[in-house]
Amino acid sequence: MKVIYSDEQKRHHPRFFLTNGKMTTNPEMPERADILFEAAISSGLTYEVPGDFGLESVAAIHSPEYVEFLKTIHARWQELDNPSEEVLPKIHPVDRSGLYPDSPIGQAGFHIADTSCPISAETWGSALRSAHSATQAAGEVLSGASSCYGLARPPGHHAFRDIAGGFCYFNNSAIAAATLREKHSRVAIIDVDLHHGNGTQGIFYERSDVLTVSIHADPRNFYPFFWGGADERGAAAGEGGNLNLPLELKTGDNGYLKAMDQAIERIECFAPGAIVIALGLDASEKDPFGGLCVTTDGFAKIAAMIAGLGKPTVLIQEGGYISDELGRNLSSFLESFQAHH
Repeated sequence: MKVIYSDEQKRHHPRFFLTNGKMTTNPEMPERADILFEAAISSGLTYEVPGDFGLESVAAIHSPEYVEFLKTIHARWQELDNPSEEVLPKIHPVDRSGLYPDSPIGQAGFHIADTSCPISAETWGSALRSAHSATQAAGEVLSGASSCYGLARPPGHHAFRDIAGGFCYFNNSAIAAATLREKHSRVAIIDVDLHHGNGTQGIFYERSDVLTVSIHADPRNFYPFFWGGADERGAAAGEGGNLNLPLELKTGDNGYLKAMDQAIERIECFAPGAIVIALGLDASEKDPFGGLCVTTDGFAKIAAMIAGLGKPTVLIQEGGYISDELGRNLSSFLESFQAHH
């Protein structure tokens, strides 16, 4: 298996973060990429830098208005009187169907869901290269590889078609799925992150060609709070094409693997030609967010279950924050997946 990654993805270094209203260190640090990359190499993966796909792959998922916003907002923000170093929203529309503002301040509120997505001068380039890693990983699978790992950092599964959120700017898992759709009539995305993949759900909610499945901490008491309930099944052509499996806080291996049984059964019934794993290692018992309690061995079991589907698979990195177990958890997942796929 290859790991697709570019060092340019580390240039994005967010400084702003709030925890319970207090300023703290942003956990989506560039060092995450170093830990994950080293674990991938130690697990026997071969390294490849992604090609430059321009804007084509992100434009397949995101609106041109949003792409333009991400590309230009930092420079326009610096033209304000006494601007902050990073772009941050201070107001959000209750109804997004109304006026689209010209002001950078208004646009920041329109396109950024929360304060965990500060935009610096380096964010655009890093997010775009992260998307390119996802695109190339999917391309490797289209070209005949049985699997490929896209080390996508910054992550992506909280990004909607035209909204950034939760450390995410471009939805890398959705981009990988859209790339796989060039060959496969149906693609399934299974999101095993601590947090619900609300952006991914939103992008495909009314589509019948991409099944979205997410296992995550119950959003009634955890980010992203407003999406991720078991009653969200899809709509229009996508009705029945979304499965959410929310778990009680502090659920460990046994509860998580029971949810995996349901996820695997739903994917089998969808009969996809290929699979995207939105790989969140923040479900770990050692992750600083502390929402779930999956062990290192638990990640190996999750990987084996998905590998057992026997489908061409793209693994896209989502969450998983700095702890002593982060690298070991990725190695456990990758090595088990390769052994069973």
